[in-house]
This record gives sequence, structure tokens and C-alpha cells, in this order.
Amino acid sequence: MLTVDFSRFPLAPGDRVLDLGCGAGRHAFECYRRGAQVVALDQNGEEIREVAKWFAAMKEAGEAPEGATATAMEGDALALPFPDESFDVVIISEVMEHIPDDKGVLAEMVRVLKPGGRIAITVPRYGPEKVCWALSDAYHEVEGGHIRIYKADELIAKIREAGLKPYGTHHAHALHSPYWWLKCAFGVDNDKALPVRAYHKLLVWDIMKKPLATRVAEQALNPLIGKSFVAYATKPHLPVVDAT
Repeated sequence: MLTVDFSRFPLAPGDRVLDLGCGAGRHAFECYRRGAQVVALDQNGEEIREVAKWFAAMKEAGEAPEGATATAMEGDALALPFPDESFDVVIISEVMEHIPDDKGVLAEMVRVLKPGGRIAITVPRYGPEKVCWALSDAYHEVEGGHIRIYKADELIAKIREAGLKPYGTHHAHALHSPYWWLKCAFGVDNDKALPVRAYHKLLVWDIMKKPLATRVAEQALNPLIGKSFVAYATKPHLPVVDAT
């Protein structure tokens, strides 16, 4: 289940991609399939080991084109272990809402992104997230949990302040908002509640089968209750200085 829309966020074979805070690796895997040179980075060592296993399995199964590479590594988003201007593309999906110094993370991403490079940022959307917070303290008052809720214009302003040029936004995963509202209402750790189990089965069926009816429904509902807000931006080229 991808949050970044690659039809709006073009990726060319050979692009060097950083998936920052990669989690289970869903965007990193898609970039690898598209022929990129991928670095998946996360502070969670257990998840990174799983991502590395999946990269190896994909290579063994021939899922990645010739020339594509993939590396999984532990790292700190506030101190990225890469030289300046190392990547053509940076993706950070559902991460910034966890990090106190979000401006520091943006600065690091800008530092390692090449001029002309592209960045995709996704965060929980303000409205659906506010409902979750209202229904359950346990949803966000956990170690490593969500510490802020972004308004769209607030995030775009921070992206601009970091020196990036936004070029597009959209919402995603409308069908997932009611699931999380149910989880918050019945208890975030209570997976046995019948409404939660029933809705989870629906989501799994939708992800596996991708039926036209739910695809159309989600597309129609995304502007209203999409769970995620997605923003795309580029790093401008520096103006050429005439030395004469």
C-alpha cells in the first residue's frame, strides 16, 4: 500500500533514492522495482533487518531490473551519514509527526538532496488525525508516537522555509480513516472487537484484490477523509554566478 503516487513523483531507472524512516520498506521496495539505487534508512534495527531480507528475496526472484541496487541501514534522521547532494530523490512517509525537531530533519533532507532533486513528504492529515486524538489518548501518548498534527498550510510553509519548492499535494487512504477511528474508539490494542476485525478484513481484501468499486470509492473520499496528506517538492538549482 503506497502513499506516494509515483505518477506525480517521477522516478527514473538509476535514480539514487533515500527512503528516510523506511519502516517496513513499502516505498523502498517500489523504488527498487522501478530500477532505482535505493537506500532504506530507519532507526529501528529490527525493521531494517527485515527490509534487508526482502531486498535479498526480491533480487533472488528477479523483481528488480538490472542496475538497480538496494541497501538497508540503521541511521539517525537528524544526522544522516551521507555527503551533501548524494540523492536524486528523498521520500519520508509518516515520519515527521514522530520527530520533535522536524525542521532539523527537513534541513538534513535538503542537505543530502541534489539540486533539481525531488522530495515526497507524507504525514497524517489534520482532520482524521484530530478525530483519533479525541477518541484515544493511547493512540498518541506512547513512546515514539505522534507528537503533533500538521495542518496542510503549516507543512507547506515549513517545506518552503527549508529551501524547497512545493509543486503538488493530494490526500490518500480514505478507507483507512474509519478503521483507525474504530481502533481508537474500541482501544488501540484491542484487535478482538468485532467492528475492528470486520473492517480490517475489508481493508486486507481491498489491498489484495484492488476491486474497482473500492478504488473508485476511495478516490472520491480522499479529498474528504483521506488519512494521509502528501506533498511533493523540488530543490531549486542555485543561480549561476557570473565570475567575470
